[in-house]
Amino acid sequence: MSKIKKTSEEFIHHLYVHMNEIDQFVIFSGLSIKQFVSAFNPMSNILLLKHSYEDGSFNMHTQLDFVSKEEVQNFVKRVSDLKSDLCWIDFADERGLNKLTPMEQAKLLYLSHKKEPIGTPFSEKLSNRFVYHSSDLEKSIKIYFRNLDDAEILVTHVFNMIIREKLGNGGLFRKKTKNTFPMIDPDFLKAYRPYAKDGALMSLTKLEKPKRFEIEVRTLADYDFPDEVWDDLDVILNQSYDDLIKIP
Repeated sequence: MSKIKKTSEEFIHHLYVHMNEIDQFVIFSGLSIKQFVSAFNPMSNILLLKHSYEDGSFNMHTQLDFVSKEEVQNFVKRVSDLKSDLCWIDFADERGLNKLTPMEQAKLLYLSHKKEPIGTPFSEKLSNRFVYHSSDLEKSIKIYFRNLDDAEILVTHVFNMIIREKLGNGGLFRKKTKNTFPMIDPDFLKAYRPYAKDGALMSLTKLEKPKRFEIEVRTLADYDFPDEVWDDLDVILNQSYDDLIKIP
């Protein structure tokens, strides 16, 4: 049980996670495309289904723009500041794109419009690992994972990256080396998956005495939309957390 009430500003980062194991997708809020792509670097080629990116390549067969794996980092830099919806699916090579039937192409367009697939969101021809859909209005990112364990890899990467950034800024921790940074392991985080099934807020904080990081986990079963979470953030944080992840 939490003893000291904190405001949202007293935390380092908040991440909302809502997992659907049956349909193999997770809704995130508080996640950026830069954090996502860096977790799975190097990323494959990206087929753009909904976007406002102007520097992509063009596939004649599908009449869709795409980003080659060599240009992914530039793509991420450019779209990070764009306030528009974004939907893409990764693919192994352009030969797979050129084999897509009209029906398979139609299913991709349906996926980008409805944010859900007809059947499976994973294509054997494209060998995609993810389907990515972000909404600026809803303040959310919906990701389909071929392997749902990648969701824990992503979440641990986000928090570990933030911790490394904090410890690399000097101060009390300036003498620490990269190898001694406290880290979360993806397999360890699987134990907290039941919270994510109902929707959970994960709030990272740093304690000065003792010097360590913790993540407060609060289930948010009563919230259907991520933007409502941010509207009520201080109210939510005034409630006792459901579990506490202590990072060594």
